[in-house]
Amino acid sequence: MTTAVVFQIQSFLIYSLMVFGITKRKNRKIHVPTMSVVLIWDVILILQIELGRDAVAKASKALVNPMILNVHVTFAVLSVIFYVLLVVTGRKLLKGDRTIRPRHRLFGWTAFALRTLTLITSFFAVIPK
Repeated sequence: MTTAVVFQIQSFLIYSLMVFGITKRKNRKIHVPTMSVVLIWDVILILQIELGRDAVAKASKALVNPMILNVHVTFAVLSVIFYVLLVVTGRKLLKGDRTIRPRHRLFGWTAFALRTLTLITSFFAVIPK
């Protein structure tokens, strides 16, 4: 089994767990730990891809990369940025700041859309050697 397949399997599992976590968003005891695992595992997957494929060096060659790879990298980076926003707003929500809920919800659905696009584009972005 190639590393590309292992990465794709992990990506699909992370995405599936994310969908499960979203469906449990009204149950804080399930939602918070599930989404924490999702965010941590997704960042670990990015680190694995960097270590295994030297992804940052490839991504830095944006002018010569296929457009789909640049789009994929953009979605992945934006996903992580929104993960940070989700952690910040989620912590405030857990502390009782109900005014942050609409922003947290917006960040969450945006992160989910970006993660969906990251998963889809990942099938096309792998460059054969």
